Amino acid sequence: MWPLGVYFLGILVLLLGMLGSTYLLGGRTSQRKNLQPYESGIVSTGSARVRLSAHFYLFAVFFVVFDLESVFLYTWAIAVREVGWAGFVSVSVFVASLAAALVYLWRLGALDSSR
Repeated sequence: MWPLGVYFLGILVLLLGMLGSTYLLGGRTSQRKNLQPYESGIVSTGSARVRLSAHFYLFAVFFVVFDLESVFLYTWAIAVREVGWAGFVSVSVFVASLAAALVYLWRLGALDSSR
């Protein structure tokens, strides 16, 4: 039990050390010029809170879902000899269901980026 206590004590000392060093070594100036946003040498104009349509987020979620497909297929391809025909059938069902989902999204118009 004592190694766990030493571990948590070490984390606490490290955390307090990092917070204390930033407090002691950090800058203390708070001029108006320092509080303005500055990106890549260009003074920003307008608000940083740009409204994006929900379609943008839907497209991002679809990308993540179909990108995960490649991860599953890659792991199957590595273990193809160990999983045999049962693995092939399960991957075929997986790919068919994702293909059906892609066709459904396509016919629904969810992948149309001109909206």
